[in-house]
Amino acid sequence: MSDTLDLIVIGGGPGGYVAAIRAAQLGLKVACVEKRGSLGGTCLNVGCIPSKALLQSSHYYEMAAKEFAHHGVKVGKLDLDLGQMMARKEKVVKELTSGIEFLFKKNKVRYVKGTGRLTAADTVAVEADGKTETLKASSIVIATGSDVAPLKGVPIDEKKILSSTGAIALSQVPETLAVIGGGVIGLELGSVWRRLGAKVTVVEFLDSILPGMDGEVAKFAQRVLAKQGITFRLATKVTGAKSGKTVQLSVEPRNGGKSETVESDAVLVAVGRRPYTEGLGLEAAGVTLDARGFVTVDNHFQTNVPGVFAIGDVIGGAMLAHKAEDEGVAVAEIIAGEAGHVNRDAIPAIVYTAPEIAGIGKTEEQLKSSGRAYRAGKFPFTANARAKCNAETDGFAKVLADAATDRIVGAHIVGPQAGELIQEIALAIEMGASAEDLGRTCHGHPGLVEAVKEAALASLGRAIHI
Repeated sequence: MSDTLDLIVIGGGPGGYVAAIRAAQLGLKVACVEKRGSLGGTCLNVGCIPSKALLQSSHYYEMAAKEFAHHGVKVGKLDLDLGQMMARKEKVVKELTSGIEFLFKKNKVRYVKGTGRLTAADTVAVEADGKTETLKASSIVIATGSDVAPLKGVPIDEKKILSSTGAIALSQVPETLAVIGGGVIGLELGSVWRRLGAKVTVVEFLDSILPGMDGEVAKFAQRVLAKQGITFRLATKVTGAKSGKTVQLSVEPRNGGKSETVESDAVLVAVGRRPYTEGLGLEAAGVTLDARGFVTVDNHFQTNVPGVFAIGDVIGGAMLAHKAEDEGVAVAEIIAGEAGHVNRDAIPAIVYTAPEIAGIGKTEEQLKSSGRAYRAGKFPFTANARAKCNAETDGFAKVLADAATDRIVGAHIVGPQAGELIQEIALAIEMGASAEDLGRTCHGHPGLVEAVKEAALASLGRAIHI
């Protein structure tokens, strides 16, 4: 048995490794248990990072094919080296995951490779290579993340029927790709393979893509993505799949109607994610799960078992790496006796398509349904000087402010670098800024971020450039 620790973190993803590092910074003796053999969790290994690497590479490929000539840049015969593209992706992943190992050593976090299982409220058994090591600590943080949600009747084999993991590792571009799910993962990976030559069809159960995001932004994004070549079948239910030389999906209108077949060379199942709690020993330890399998916690990330905490995807809410990271910092500070906190109204959501899509805070639909009076200001990128220079004018920025206080309560952007622009709004919401504050802040010219400033001014009825 190892020496007693102050904290054991089960899971080395964005939430877990950040919690471990922050706790160590605060003077705690910490171990982080991870079974993958590589730190960074789903995000760094098979999620956020490799998908963004492919999005960037495929964007360059499409730019070379369709946009460079418009800028006066002529290229010869264009070829795709998919093997090199995949190798670059893996290099990015390796550099980042090994970087976390370096940070563990720097901060004196003990990295324990193996499968962790609670055997008591203060004890974790770690199994690796047929051996078991027992760790004890006064506090334990569950940060095991999430896994791909399955779809009944569509068994994933990672050959023809793919999860996101399989979809970032294809050895050749499929002629046709069906994507089940019009959320973030489906649109991003659908965009990658569409740019590289696949004919992509997105099948979505709901009436619109990007559920939970601002409705106006989602509709605009769908129009742009459709113009780029993605076919959308909304309000459509997938009832089964037959896999042979191709995959035949059985689909039907959600509200009833004649069944049809959608045939494709490959299928990506992207219908969401579910909490990963398998084999953790939570029942034996008495940790309560909710009806959907998420670990239940209070406002301090404490489970019903004293000394056992949980963060990240495994507790639900926004299943985002940066939300898990903030929760990792907060729970470490709470365990160390400080005042950790996460402002859930200031967590941005980003879709890295082209144009990018980003939102934070309340949507117009949420404000209307709650009866809260608000003002909306919108500014198009067609009127932004930098967007004109860059030839990236699709989209707009929208700022939502409380009608009584002028405090910014939400913002939604579809357009170039929306994922970067939304960070200004995150800070504004965190600091309680008003639309007036944002509109009176001097922004560098020419800059894409001027669209956000003008949207704030538009909510006050005094935008300058429209």
